[in-house]
Amino acid sequence: MKKQFKVSYYLRSNYENKEGKNPIMVRIILDGEMVNLGSSQLSVKKALWSNSTSRAKGRTADAIALNASLDALTASLYELFRKHEFEDYLTAESFKMLFLGEEKEFSTILPVFDKYIESIKEKVGVSLRKGSFQKYTVIRRDFVEFLETKYKRKDLGLLEFNSVVLKDFELFLVTEKNISHNTAQKKLKGIKTMVIYAQKRGIIQHDPFMDIRFHYKPVDRGFLTEEEVIKITDKDLSSLPRLELVRDIFLFSCFTGLAYIDVFNLTPEHIVSLDGNDWIMTKRQKTSTTSNVLLLDIPKSIIQKYEGQTKRKGKLFPILSNQKMNSYLKEIADICGIKKNLTFHVGRHTFATLCLSKGVPVESVSKILGHTNIKTTQIYARITNKKIEKDMMELADKIGDFSLNNVPPLEAATR
Repeated sequence: MKKQFKVSYYLRSNYENKEGKNPIMVRIILDGEMVNLGSSQLSVKKALWSNSTSRAKGRTADAIALNASLDALTASLYELFRKHEFEDYLTAESFKMLFLGEEKEFSTILPVFDKYIESIKEKVGVSLRKGSFQKYTVIRRDFVEFLETKYKRKDLGLLEFNSVVLKDFELFLVTEKNISHNTAQKKLKGIKTMVIYAQKRGIIQHDPFMDIRFHYKPVDRGFLTEEEVIKITDKDLSSLPRLELVRDIFLFSCFTGLAYIDVFNLTPEHIVSLDGNDWIMTKRQKTSTTSNVLLLDIPKSIIQKYEGQTKRKGKLFPILSNQKMNSYLKEIADICGIKKNLTFHVGRHTFATLCLSKGVPVESVSKILGHTNIKTTQIYARITNKKIEKDMMELADKIGDFSLNNVPPLEAATR
């Protein structure tokens, strides 16, 4: 669709210079969005200005010269617009940046990364979590390593930053950094967010993602079976208090569905009694969605076990770092003879699959887990279906030799 562009001028009526003239200000309208560009560096006495024509009145030499200067400025603005009008992300605000030349210092890509990361940092604690800042810092670090390793460069010109570079970066992440396909996709999406930010501000004029398509591979979400949960629960770890603590907090996740960071943030105030039942009522840090969980006997007993033991002021549990928890969980898996990559998040997956396998409706599980989209919960439903399929196939193997009299063979029954 063709963009609509218009230039107009107005007086700064509340200010006069030493000559008693008012500065003439520039305004543009782009697709209905109005932005003031600032001063035109021209001025005129208020009595000699026409608001209806946005020009000086009369045919004096001064008026003619002033109007000619305004016409020339208008022509240059239209020329700048025509140069960029087919850019997908041209807005009135990004046009202002182009006109004022505020982004001309950006000739390479790494300063663009830095500018975006700085904008993220300013929002931490207000509208964004610290994790968002750290995520983009890591992406920048990976990109710098990629440039130095593959291109022998310390930076890259903005026009050199294209889809070929991005595809090379994706390959570098997967082959050199041993990052999973899906994680590499997430890093590319992070760069795209940064590019959109730069495009809206007129820093980047092209679309390096034009030939890039994002696709994620299906993930087999690890979970524990009921038998494996019992194994971990019944294992005596009293002689290994560090593992006993980790086991208990992990089981708390298995029976509440809470992610590590949400367990980490729990305080006694999150435990609420309603009609004689205790609930955890909190918000997921990841999505800020409400998560209300009825406390079963096992998580209740874990809360009682560690009551008053935490050294973290006001928190419910004496919980370790996620990295340390995952390291100890691998030890626990070995001790219990569980051949799975046990991480804290497996507890959340285990809760979901246990609920669904016991007949809890997927809508209820989605609400408990605090999912923003029920499709996320339905992934666990597919897992439980696979489990049923596996169990039925095993049953078929066990009854393979079993036969009933008077029941014809399958071939005869289908004739």
